Amino acid sequence: MIRPIVVAATVLLAAVSCGSDAVDPAQGDSDEAPVEDSSEELLPDVLAVELTETGDRIFTVAVTLSSPYDSPERYADAWRVMAPDGTVLGVRELLHDHASEQPFTRTLSGVSIPTAVDEVTVQGRDQVSGWGGATVTVGVPSP
Repeated sequence: MIRPIVVAATVLLAAVSCGSDAVDPAQGDSDEAPVEDSSEELLPDVLAVELTETGDRIFTVAVTLSSPYDSPERYADAWRVMAPDGTVLGVRELLHDHASEQPFTRTLSGVSIPTAVDEVTVQGRDQVSGWGGATVTVGVPSP
């Protein structure tokens, strides 16, 4: 029997759902390295990441984002989970601007994290600037 393991980067959590499906990680610009911090105010910032193991190295990832913007096309439209080498392990598309709920949390289920990966970084994206903003890196629990 697999025991749920939860790793939280912060205690900021919310249980809100939004209709969306996962995107093929191969479409997640995996050649880009994680951005640790950004001085641009309008990029979506990752505030918290929680990993819950649901199977053998299979996780549900809950991500809390803050997405300030000055126009409808500047909203956070996705976030991605990356290994330290930049390999994209999962991408969650966001279907609307979440303007009335800042910050907000969304989940992605079925993220497979290889045994050799001991931490992941989560990064947000908006339609104008692309991938960037503040990221969060969390350790992946050992069995």
